[in-house]
Amino acid sequence: MLIEEGRIKAAFDSGVFVLKLSGDVRLTLCATLDIQAQRLAETPGLCAVMIDLREATNVDSTALGFLAKVAMAVKNRLEQPPTIIVDNPDVRQMLDVMGFSRFFTLLGEPLRPGIADSAEDLPEVLADESGLRDRILEAHRILMHMNEHNREEFQPLVSMLEAQDSSPER
Repeated sequence: MLIEEGRIKAAFDSGVFVLKLSGDVRLTLCATLDIQAQRLAETPGLCAVMIDLREATNVDSTALGFLAKVAMAVKNRLEQPPTIIVDNPDVRQMLDVMGFSRFFTLLGEPLRPGIADSAEDLPEVLADESGLRDRILEAHRILMHMNEHNREEFQPLVSMLEAQDSSPER
């Protein structure tokens, strides 16, 4: 089975920002997601955020952490929480287990057809090994703050990465 490499597209129209993820979305795209979260926090005229996962076959925990960061970046700016559109049962189950329904509205189909279709590919932002490790650590810390299940699930990874950060070789 051929696994499609992950891609991220974005569109902004009439105050609605759409982030469309497709394929196998992994930590290699976390720098791109991080920059989008930072930009969203400063976007003038932002009224709503939609994340379209209908074409995503997998979203790893690091990418999920940065999707959670998107919700936190716009938390006090929007009347409604960001919306995630997801129809893949495996991806939906992962969102449910991770507690995303507390921070997002989860839907099986979009409220407004068309805007996600106008999304354009975002250039992939590359990170060096140190930057990648820092982003993995940040993503998992964010997930740990979402609920107790995530805290228990990701504490060993976070502890290991923190220990690497404080080691003398770094």
